Amino acid sequence: MQSTSRVPRFLKPPVESSWEEDKSDLDTNQSTTFLYNPNVSLSLDQQRQRLPIFQNKNHIIYLLEKYQTLILVGETGSGKSTQIPQYLLEAGWAHDGKIIGVTEPRRVAATTLASRVAEEKGSALGELVGYSIRFDDCFDPDTTKIKYMTEGILLREMMADPLLRNYSVIILDEVHERTLNTDIVLGLLKKILKKNKKLKLVISSATVDANQLKIFFNYNRTRNEDDDTATIMSVEGRLYPVDIHYVKEPVADYVKGVVETVMKIHTSEPRGDVLAFLTGMDEVEGVVSLLSQQARSSGTDGLKLLVTPLHGSLPNSEQLKAFRFTPRGLRKVVVATNIAETSVTIPGIVYVVDCGFVKQRWFNSSTNSDSLVIVPESQSSANQRAGRAGRVQSGKAYRLFTEEAFESQLEVATPPEMQRSDLSGAVLQLKALGIDSVLRFSFPSPPPAGNLLAALELCYALGAIGDQGELLEPLGTTMAEFPLQPLFAKALAISGDMGCSEEILTIISMLQVQSVFGHVRGGAAVRARVARRKFEVSEGDLLTYLNVFEASRVRAHAKEWCRHNFLNGRAIARAAQVRRSMAKLLERFHIPLVSCKGNSDVVRRCLTAGLFPNAAYLHHSGVYKMVRGNQDLHIHPTSVLFTSEQPQWLIFCEILHTNQAYMKDITVIEPAWLVELAPHFYELTIDMDT
Repeated sequence: MQSTSRVPRFLKPPVESSWEEDKSDLDTNQSTTFLYNPNVSLSLDQQRQRLPIFQNKNHIIYLLEKYQTLILVGETGSGKSTQIPQYLLEAGWAHDGKIIGVTEPRRVAATTLASRVAEEKGSALGELVGYSIRFDDCFDPDTTKIKYMTEGILLREMMADPLLRNYSVIILDEVHERTLNTDIVLGLLKKILKKNKKLKLVISSATVDANQLKIFFNYNRTRNEDDDTATIMSVEGRLYPVDIHYVKEPVADYVKGVVETVMKIHTSEPRGDVLAFLTGMDEVEGVVSLLSQQARSSGTDGLKLLVTPLHGSLPNSEQLKAFRFTPRGLRKVVVATNIAETSVTIPGIVYVVDCGFVKQRWFNSSTNSDSLVIVPESQSSANQRAGRAGRVQSGKAYRLFTEEAFESQLEVATPPEMQRSDLSGAVLQLKALGIDSVLRFSFPSPPPAGNLLAALELCYALGAIGDQGELLEPLGTTMAEFPLQPLFAKALAISGDMGCSEEILTIISMLQVQSVFGHVRGGAAVRARVARRKFEVSEGDLLTYLNVFEASRVRAHAKEWCRHNFLNGRAIARAAQVRRSMAKLLERFHIPLVSCKGNSDVVRRCLTAGLFPNAAYLHHSGVYKMVRGNQDLHIHPTSVLFTSEQPQWLIFCEILHTNQAYMKDITVIEPAWLVELAPHFYELTIDMDT
C-alpha cells in the first residue's frame, strides 16, 4: 500500500551493539507476555533483595561512616533512588529528629519515588516518607524521616537553615542531568560540608564524571589517601540488551515520524508497551491526539492502544496514569518529554521511539534573553533514552536519525544548564544565602563570565541588589524567596503597592501550568476558535488568561463549562492550586491582596515593571525587534495577537526558536512605561516614534 511508504524505514541494529548482553537475562521467546515485575509474587523484602544495590548495602553504610562524601555510580534500575534512603534509615541515620533528604531534578520523580518507598516501608505517604515540591507538600515535620524533594526546595530550605542542621544525610540523585539547581546545590554543599562535619553527602547518578566530583569535594590536600573526605563506589546494574534501530534516511518531520513508528510497532511487534520521546508539551499533546484517533484499529493479537501523555505541566494525578499497569488486551503508549529519560521508571516499557531532539534553554547575554531552543540531543541522552527499553527485559529502541548522524553530529554529553542559562535567579538565591562574591563562587562547571555579569546587571535593574552588589531589603529578599523567575517575582512583589496583586497573582499562576486552551483538531477547531474569542482582549495573552480564570471561578459547573468552551479544565484547576500557594507567600511577606477593579492599564504597568527586559517594538520592515539586542522576533501563532492588528510596543514572557524566533505570552504596552519603570535599563533617548 502507498501509505506504508511514509513510515520511516529502519536499518537493522549494528553488528557490534554498545549494550552489554547478559545471556541469562535474554528472553528469546518473543511471544511471551511482558511483565513489569517478574518478582511480583514475592514479598517486598524479597523483591528488594533481588536488586543489584542490595549486595552493596553494607559497603555503602561503611563508606558513609568513613567519608563525608560518597559518589555512587550505578546503572539505571539498580535501586539507588529507592533503596539507599531505606538503608540509611535502618542504619540509624534518622535518629534524634534528623531527616534523610533526597533531591530529584523533576517533581514527578520526587512524588513517584516517595510513593514507592512509602509503600515498601508500609506507611502512608506523608508520614514516615514524604515529599516536597513547588506548590505541593506531603510530609509531616514531626514524623517524616525520608523526604524526597526537588533541588529548588532544598535551596529554599538553605535560606532558612544555611547549615542544614535538620538533615543527617543529603542524597543528590540524577546528578548527571546537571540542571542549574544541581550545580548551585553542589557548590553550596561544598561550603556547608566544611562547616557542618556531621552532615553526610551521597551523590548518585547513572552516568557522571565521578573523578571530577571527587576532586571537587575532597578537602584532603596531602598525598595520604587515608585523609580523603570523598570516595567513589560503582554498583553494577541489571540492564537488559537493547537493539538499536536507525532510519536509513533522515526524517523530515520527526513528530509525524513518531506517530508512524508507534503505529508500525503496534501492528508488527509482539506485546510490550511503548515510550515515545518528544521535545515539549505541545508536541506531546498533538501526538497523543493523533494516536488516540487511530486507537480504534487493532494491532498484534487484537491489542488496542492506550495512549497517555507525560510532561512536567501535568498535575500529579495525570502524571501517575503513565505508571499504572497496562490492563489485559491493551498496549500502553506513553508520549513523554525528557522527563521520562531518567529518574522515573515506567512499568512494562519494551519499545522506545526517540525523535532525536530535546528542548533546552539557552541564554544570550547580548540580548539578555532566555530562549527555548529545540536542539539535537547528545549521545549520552540518546543512550539514556534507549536504556528505558532495557529495564524489564530485552527491548528495542527506534531512533529517528541515521547512525552516521549519531556518530558524527551529536555531542558526547549535554552541556550543563549552568553554562547555557539565565543566571539571575541563581544570583538572587546565592545572595540570599550570604554569598557576597558570586563571581568567586565555586561552581562545578563555571558559567560564562558574560552570563554572570548580565545576571548581576539585571538584578540591579530590577532593584534586587544595590551598587555594591548587596541584596536590598525588602524587595531583593522577597524576590529571592519567591519560587519564580526574577522577572515574575518582581512583578508579584510590587503588585500590592501598584494596586493589582489579585490580578498579577492570577496571571502568574496561569503561566505556571500548561496551556489553558485545549488542543482541538478536525471540525471542532473552528468552534474552539470562536469560543476562544469570548476571552480574548486586544491587550494580549496575559490579560486573556486573566479573563479565562475569572470566568471559570464564577461557574457552578466548571468542568462542563470548560468542556463547552474547549478549555483545559485540569490546567485551570492546577492554576487555582498554585494561586492558593502563592497567596500564602504574599501573606507571609505582608503584601496586600488588592484588585484594580478591571483597570487593565494598572495590570500592564505592573507587568512592564517586571518584564521590561523582554520588550520589543514593531520595526518598519514588518518584524519585531528587541529594544535591547536588536534581535528579530515574530508573534507566536498561538497568541491572541497573531491574527489581529500588530501592536507597536509589547513585552513577552519567553522566546521559542523553531524556524524563526517567536514571542510567547505577549502583553501590549506603552513605550513611555519602559523609561519610567526601568530607568536603569533603558536610556532616555528612546525614539517614541520608531
